[in-house]
Amino acid sequence: MHLRQILPSGLLLVSLAACGGDGSSPAEVEAPSKAAAPPPEAPAPVAPPVKSIAEKRAAYHAGMLDPAQATEQAPETFTVKFETTKGDMLIDVTRAWAPTGADRFYNLVNIGFFDDVALFRVIKGFMAQFGINGDPEVSAAWKAAVIEDDPVKESNEAGYVTFARSGPNSRTTQIFVNFVDNSRLDKNGFAPFGKLRDMKALESIYWGYGESAPRGKGPNQSLLQSKGNAYLAEEFPKLDYVKKATIVSE
Repeated sequence: MHLRQILPSGLLLVSLAACGGDGSSPAEVEAPSKAAAPPPEAPAPVAPPVKSIAEKRAAYHAGMLDPAQATEQAPETFTVKFETTKGDMLIDVTRAWAPTGADRFYNLVNIGFFDDVALFRVIKGFMAQFGINGDPEVSAAWKAAVIEDDPVKESNEAGYVTFARSGPNSRTTQIFVNFVDNSRLDKNGFAPFGKLRDMKALESIYWGYGESAPRGKGPNQSLLQSKGNAYLAEEFPKLDYVKKATIVSE
């Protein structure tokens, strides 16, 4: 089959071989008598200025570097939105379930502690843990800011949110969300304070690194606390993050 274009005067006919391999005839296309001027180059995009760590710290809420400045009592119920790299997660908190834990969580969200924080320990079929700040100076300030335990009133079922702990009265800033029914944790003092409204984003987060070092291939918590997000960016680039956390209803 032949395709012929009607050409304006002053133009030549050039025959190009068909590249489809279907046996069709070469198509006649127009070629300008002189090369057209190339389009003007677009200006290079201007990258936003990168804030130094000193500039970021200057913008911190006072509680970021002084836990004594973050001790408000939480409302009886409130909802927190975690904007993550895999979508939004809404957590409904009921203070009566674990008052001390709910108060700590409320204050951490209010001061911006969870912004740009990695979900660094994700174990499929168990839970996803986060709450080590990406700034080592903030981590150092909060490391010893422990709170007393709450009685366990709700069970660690799928979707429930709980503070991590290493023993009695050891809760600080790390929390975890249960992927499945982990009610076996109840007897060990893990007291849920809230519940995830929808599991979709949680179930999409990257879990390939698994357990934290040295037991697994995931980030070492001590190195994360001392080196911050720079350590994660270099060694664990596939991790997902909480980009921003805000209280959306009280």
